[in-house]
Amino acid sequence: MIRTEDDGSLRVVTIDRPDRRNALRPIDLDALEAAIEDTDAPVVLLRGNGPAFCAGADLDSVADLADPEAFARHGQRVANTIEQSSAVVVAGIDGAARGGGVELALACDVRVATPRATLGEPGVKIGLFGAWGGTVRLPRIVGEGHALEFSLSGRVVDADEALQMGLVSRIVDDPREVATSMAENDHQSLRIIKERLRDQRGDDERLAAEAEGFAALHRANVDDIASSREE
Repeated sequence: MIRTEDDGSLRVVTIDRPDRRNALRPIDLDALEAAIEDTDAPVVLLRGNGPAFCAGADLDSVADLADPEAFARHGQRVANTIEQSSAVVVAGIDGAARGGGVELALACDVRVATPRATLGEPGVKIGLFGAWGGTVRLPRIVGEGHALEFSLSGRVVDADEALQMGLVSRIVDDPREVATSMAENDHQSLRIIKERLRDQRGDDERLAAEAEGFAALHRANVDDIASSREE
């Protein structure tokens, strides 16, 4: 089950299956995708209810898969929706994130952890691996060395080690405060900055788009910029 709450400029999306450590079935993946797609909020906080952020794919669903490749593609599509959303998506990792839960967090723009957070890719222990985009995003975010050791060992890291690896950017008591603070920033700036930092084209095209984005923001906010100079 996926719950949504709209609080001004912030949408809070909660994975709400605490009895299953917020493990995701195909129906939950569809609901999560819809919760990201149908909001105009500039910032989305993705979190889990209870003692886990997300345990990944529900193993009952995985065991009964008729088409495992389609299931992998399903999770990849949802992760891509998160990554490509016009909103800034913050993963608030409180408690356990495993497998697909880590992969969904990797698709988010910002990952913050509470001191209770633990993260792991245990698929290797049962003859699987993360296939919701993890093999693409993990080395991009933490580097190839950390990505290989983390995935091949199947071990669990705590919040401090996740911060050291670059898997999360901050350790906080309340991820919602981080998302709320971010939502107080200029909304157009948030969107354009995300677009520019996510751009995978060549340098020349990215630099041209950066200049165009800066000019668009300047035109939209010239009065506020002038007022700030006078303060």
